[in-house]
Amino acid sequence: MEQTDNLNILRFRPLITPDELKSQLPETDEVARLVAGSRVSIYNILTNKDRRRLVITGPCSLHDREATLEYARKLTELQGKLSEKILIIMRAYFEKPRTTLGWKGMLYDPDLDNSYNIEEGFRRARSLLLAIAELKLPTATEFLDPIVPQYTADLVSWAAIGARTTESQIHRQMASGLSMPVGFKNSIDGNLSAAIDAIKAAASGHFFMGIDGGGKVVIAETRGNRCGHLVMRGGTRGPNYASEHVAFAEVLLRKANVPTAVVIDCSHANSDKDHKRQREALYDVAEQIAGGNRLIAGVMLESFLHEGNQPIDTRENLEYGLSLTDKCIGWEETEELIRHFADAAEGQRDDQTG
Repeated sequence: MEQTDNLNILRFRPLITPDELKSQLPETDEVARLVAGSRVSIYNILTNKDRRRLVITGPCSLHDREATLEYARKLTELQGKLSEKILIIMRAYFEKPRTTLGWKGMLYDPDLDNSYNIEEGFRRARSLLLAIAELKLPTATEFLDPIVPQYTADLVSWAAIGARTTESQIHRQMASGLSMPVGFKNSIDGNLSAAIDAIKAAASGHFFMGIDGGGKVVIAETRGNRCGHLVMRGGTRGPNYASEHVAFAEVLLRKANVPTAVVIDCSHANSDKDHKRQREALYDVAEQIAGGNRLIAGVMLESFLHEGNQPIDTRENLEYGLSLTDKCIGWEETEELIRHFADAAEGQRDDQTG
């Protein structure tokens, strides 16, 4: 009989199951409390029950454990000083969407050599999430492959659905079953409607195919995620962080009966893909908050130990603490911007309570 399937598959490789990975790298009681507590805090900020604001910051993607943990320790120290004003969540992105080709992140190619040792990628990703949580710092990630959450989602406090996947039915279904608040980014062109539709779709229950902890293919039935919210990241039409854009978003959200606040991504199209212009976006958002805006729950930054980025190379040739993907701001500027944002958040709270 002539073969008609798997014609373009070179081979299948076995993969560790979620339960096996979790047994090798288990979540401790302390880490579970940190994740559960931070999810509640994020939800309360997004629904205006907690008067603080969110700062979601970190490298565009993770590739180096030592540099990642140094950055995480700096964030932990800063959070300790600003805990009354903001909640800091560290970006821990292991999957990178690609328009065409390129390095797809630690999860897929942890050794940076096109060996695609995905099982090792899962181990490194979960190990890093545990290590960051042990510093009492919550993490955020973007989920691309719908199988991945079974391996890592128990350690994640906030998740994003990206601009390329917000309109995807698969990702909306996946988000309906995730256990943490999920931010949906506006589409590439800057349109908000697709993300608002995604929030509503994910709030409902769904049936879809996936895997369970044992790696068995199953039909997942979800109850819906009630903490979906809009992430405004700009688009091909330009930035969308200014007050008139936020006011327009508020009208759309009210019409759609979406009760959660929004997060402003200061990077990507809101900085015109220029990492140095994240400052402009953050200062504008901080001014809106200081002026009384309650729709904006927080901001996102792309930041690492050192400013800029570098091309992928062998590990011994890489510069320590420098991004492999999007350009990031460095630590000194990161701290300055976070402190400025925290002061704006505190000033508004003082005005409303005083």
